[in-house]
Amino acid sequence: MATLSRTEIESALRRLGELAKQEQEQIQLVVVGGAVMLLVYQARLTTRDVDAVILSPRSTATVRKWVKQVAHELDLPEEWLNDGAKGYLIGLSQGPTVFSAPGIEARAPSLAQLLAMKLSAWRDETDIDDARRLLQEIGGEREKDWNEIEPYLVPGRELKAKYAFLDLWESLYGAD
Repeated sequence: MATLSRTEIESALRRLGELAKQEQEQIQLVVVGGAVMLLVYQARLTTRDVDAVILSPRSTATVRKWVKQVAHELDLPEEWLNDGAKGYLIGLSQGPTVFSAPGIEARAPSLAQLLAMKLSAWRDETDIDDARRLLQEIGGEREKDWNEIEPYLVPGRELKAKYAFLDLWESLYGAD
């Protein structure tokens, strides 16, 4: 499976913005997952794709068409930008802008929401490593941190996420 570097992601997003601007559109995305870990936290060198939710323009079909065009032009996987992680996005918090260029702005959710998504997924070593890094970024008080994360957990995965959180907390900071 192909992977994307920071440079490839930024080039693809920039081109996506150019296509939007040509049509007098402005793309607004919320980017999550590995792309945020790469773009914001430099926690890895590559990611499989850019998981994002398209906030605007309203016609997401248009954005998907541009995504395919960018994939073709830059020799990227056709689904280099997709909404595959939207099931883990409960609500929408405000986080930092992770990329901005003419025609496009990509933001991340809050640190607490990113961590909630990783704890809810908890699929493999990559999720665990990402969650550990995010918990280090939050790094405060156990109960306060959990209370910030909890509202963003995927329903039905709260207990799994709580055990994952406690396990990570203990590995980083020791037992209380």
